[in-house]
Amino acid sequence: MALTDVACRAAKAESKPRKLSDGGGLFLLVQPNGSKYWRWSYRFGGKQKTLALGVFPAVRLAQARAMRERAREVLAGGLDPSANKAALEAPATEGPGVTFRTVADEWLKAQEAAWTPAHALRVISRFKGDVYPAFGDEPIRELSAQKILKMLRTIEDRGAVDVAKRVRQSVGAVMRYAIATGRADRDPAADLTGALKPSPRVKHMAAIKQNELGEFMAKLRAYDGEPQTRLGLELIMRTMTRTNELRFGTWDEISGDVWRIPGDRMKMARDHMIPLPPQAQAILKELKQHAGGSPWIVPGLRGKPQSQNTYIFALYRMGYRSRVTVHGMRSLASTVLNESGLWSGDAIERQLAHVPGNGVRASYNHAEYWPERVRMVAWFNDFLDKALKVDDPYNLDELLR
Repeated sequence: MALTDVACRAAKAESKPRKLSDGGGLFLLVQPNGSKYWRWSYRFGGKQKTLALGVFPAVRLAQARAMRERAREVLAGGLDPSANKAALEAPATEGPGVTFRTVADEWLKAQEAAWTPAHALRVISRFKGDVYPAFGDEPIRELSAQKILKMLRTIEDRGAVDVAKRVRQSVGAVMRYAIATGRADRDPAADLTGALKPSPRVKHMAAIKQNELGEFMAKLRAYDGEPQTRLGLELIMRTMTRTNELRFGTWDEISGDVWRIPGDRMKMARDHMIPLPPQAQAILKELKQHAGGSPWIVPGLRGKPQSQNTYIFALYRMGYRSRVTVHGMRSLASTVLNESGLWSGDAIERQLAHVPGNGVRASYNHAEYWPERVRMVAWFNDFLDKALKVDDPYNLDELLR
């Protein structure tokens, strides 16, 4: 039942603190000494939190309710009300001409603490490169859906359809923050739902078929190009890494039978540990000889990392143009490991550095499932060795024995 000012004034102290609920998470906390405090209960980042809204009767019921609503708007904008108390005060007194850039810079600064450096850089660069030139200096209260759409169309015209959608989401978050802080009345970005181009169909990377594995391994071992390119391709296969994880890999990341890749080089921005079985260690030993004094595991020309196209062209040279991609090697590994029935799906996903869509499961330690992954990678490397030795490389049953 909702409170009234009369009920708040009449509330008597008891031997223990008690809560008088007004609904929507707002309650009056009555202490044993008679003091009365407004509190708002909410959840942020998966945790239950409580926000202090003032002392009764200095803060009346109507004021506490207004602060609760502003706190709800801040929360809806993706911010923690406890860490953004300024937004709960009376609406900002800036004139009607406050610009989108002013509010967006505030929002970006508040978000940076919760973002990885790589993600923050991506979002900020989109604002500076696309959003601010289009309407950064215009009054935020006057921003229209048409103006936002015009900016998003320029991004779509570059072929970056998914980026356009993410930019719309970011602009919408800024607008919701502006509403929460009293500098806008509505979110015009919300009117653009369904107005953007649909994402193109995902084009799956060409992968090695299981019945082609023996032939592929034999051709890779016979590759007559640069030896470090052949070794790099085989190391990618044996460790299930992405191309860029090897291209920018450095020797200080290798320690015995473990390769530790820092989060700022990973697609999912999380530290990643890779078990190195004897086969992978032997390849690294050869690569070290070719690298000389270079800090890069597989250096390119003039001391720089290898070109992105090095491995693609090597596959062309081996006769696999349009038939196999480097990324397809990871698909092969995933298929073989899943179809073997020997390994848990979570261990396979961790090895491939995939992050589940579920927010709770996505928060994992980079060494999770480590013992199983060590055994799994060793098994997969033995599986690849068998592909070179069996009489019939197309006989998968023999490979899986």
